[in-house]
Amino acid sequence: MDRDALKAGWREHSDSVIETIVAWRDQHRKATFQEIESAIDAGLAQLRARMLEDAALVSAATDLRNMPEDERPRCPVCSTAVRHHKRDKRTLVTQYNKTVTLERSYAICPQCGEAFFPPG
Repeated sequence: MDRDALKAGWREHSDSVIETIVAWRDQHRKATFQEIESAIDAGLAQLRARMLEDAALVSAATDLRNMPEDERPRCPVCSTAVRHHKRDKRTLVTQYNKTVTLERSYAICPQCGEAFFPPG
């Protein structure tokens, strides 16, 4: 995904979140400050999760198959360049309890056998 497409997707999602918050406010005219804050935080948490997921998926580390060996992440155990083992999904939970699913390379070290999702 290129940079412009990434920003366009985030703008579209943020517009949707803003519309949802505005509609919520229209329906809750007597909401307390704390209730308004909670509604805004819930909407922003959705946008934040989307941005985290997209930002993580544009990393070169998501697909090691065509990455030159000298650019591949190193094994945390023996420092050998790892290789692609398989594509797999990793599900993470954000600070605001939103689920993010990343599909990326699962790496394996050809030297010691350590297997992990590379950072990045």
